[in-house]
Amino acid sequence: MLVTRALPDEALEPLAAAGHEVVRCTGDAPFSGDELAGLAPGFDGMVCVLTDRIDERVLEAGAAGRLRVVANAAVGYDNVDVPAAARLGVAVCNTPGVLDDTTADLAFLLVLAAMRRASDAEADLRAGRWAGWSFTDHLGRDVHGATLGLVGFGRIGRAVARRGAGFGMTVLHHTRHPTGVPGYVARLDQLLGQADAVSLHVPLTGSTRGLIGRRELDLMKPTAVLVNTSRGEVVDEAAVIDALHRGAIFGAGIDVFAHEPAFDPRWATAPHAVLLPHIGSATIETRVRMGRLACQGVCDVLAGRTPPNLVRG
Repeated sequence: MLVTRALPDEALEPLAAAGHEVVRCTGDAPFSGDELAGLAPGFDGMVCVLTDRIDERVLEAGAAGRLRVVANAAVGYDNVDVPAAARLGVAVCNTPGVLDDTTADLAFLLVLAAMRRASDAEADLRAGRWAGWSFTDHLGRDVHGATLGLVGFGRIGRAVARRGAGFGMTVLHHTRHPTGVPGYVARLDQLLGQADAVSLHVPLTGSTRGLIGRRELDLMKPTAVLVNTSRGEVVDEAAVIDALHRGAIFGAGIDVFAHEPAFDPRWATAPHAVLLPHIGSATIETRVRMGRLACQGVCDVLAGRTPPNLVRG
């Protein structure tokens, strides 16, 4: 088994229990595409992460050798060419369900921080700019009683909805198809115009790439915030940065970026932006669960079982 990045030892227990030989990445730098294509044929299974590009070339090289399964230690799998894997007979697994609440916690943290402008206030304090309590200093927006608009209503979106309801928010959601759940809004434009906080929870696909651009941002209230914990490419980053500078929206909470780890320097000077380095699932407990589920998926496939986390191509 090839494990492409440093995973907690506890996460690898299913592989050890099944008697598989594990080859681990010696550091924590991602393999290049050439390196992955060179390594793939020599392994029966691969446990990778979202920064590994498991494209057609890697899969063809692997399938020509011993590779039978790729397990992505993430919910999203846009880094894996699933149709190519299906064509080549390589199973693909992911890690749904085990990180929902942890990511929802982080998304709601960004809702709170962006609406209350917590990062601005902390930056002023750390830089020595705070001159003492003021009645009109660092004024944010109330979270309780506000309207939370969720774009996407899968497991993570629903977990964020529960947090919003707990804070006394009115919770709306939009998906491509009716959910039958109270708060469903059929048109994205309508949700954007009603929400005080818009939180994105969609996978990255051809239809969601660039889903939120200048037109959509201009539909939002100037008092509203945008939160993204899904994938960076779901938004037009330049449009969001421009909207912050124009005051078209009140703030933003961003955990994912379009070209990670590359970071558009304009983000650093964008006003009222809360910025985090893709830590949505980054707790010890959750990362162990993610790694274990990915490893168990590999074990199941190689043992002839159908894992519950199999991605259908």
